[in-house]
Amino acid sequence: MSVPFYVSPEQVIKDKADYARKGIARGRSVIVLQYDGGLMFVAENPSRALHKISEIYDRIAFAAVGKYNEFENLRVAGVRLADLRGYSYDRRDVTGRSLANAYAQTLGTIFTEAQKPYEVELVVAEVGATANDDQIYRLTFDGSVADEHGYIAMGGSADALAAGMSKGWVEGLSFEAALRLAVDQLAAAPAGGNGNAKVEPRTLTPGQLEVAVLERSREGRKFRRISGQRLAELFGVVDDSDASAGDPL
Repeated sequence: MSVPFYVSPEQVIKDKADYARKGIARGRSVIVLQYDGGLMFVAENPSRALHKISEIYDRIAFAAVGKYNEFENLRVAGVRLADLRGYSYDRRDVTGRSLANAYAQTLGTIFTEAQKPYEVELVVAEVGATANDDQIYRLTFDGSVADEHGYIAMGGSADALAAGMSKGWVEGLSFEAALRLAVDQLAAAPAGGNGNAKVEPRTLTPGQLEVAVLERSREGRKFRRISGQRLAELFGVVDDSDASAGDPL
């Protein structure tokens, strides 16, 4: 009689974590940061159809890196949960903290019980009445959640981006200064999630970027996308945002 093959629980968890990290590291990076008017989301994303940054509810947004089909499933579930809670109770009862907790439970369950973990990393951000009321939550593939302040960098070049952001970010950055800082950091990072490679800084154009903000002073829904000619004017380049591409997210 053959002896059943045994793998320790510690080794299973380690293998799952390594698998998820490798998948996330292949994705292009996303930066989320505070500026004087709210919260800004900047991603290197050449696709015009597949978004890495999306609105969840009135003052809440979602950003992700990793496998698109997996984080899109999570985004849709978050929208449904927010709509149900807002309809059943009150729109003010839908908070970034409650959504982050729901995502943490879902990711934690998938990581421990499913054979393959989700290869995703998420940010759930809520803009408040003041900068001190802003909430930024970072969620990893295993359901871990962290309350961040100031800025977050995710994706294959996250460590290099975080180091660059720590040198350039200060409280009260203007819209233009915050956007320029985030784009400059993305341009200096390796493309395609190769975080260990050394490359010359690139020039990123509107067609290669996805930019959105949660605007504190905006009436009603706070989420707004920035694209096309507006980005081209800020960077002093030609608007190429109609160009299509199929690079991985």
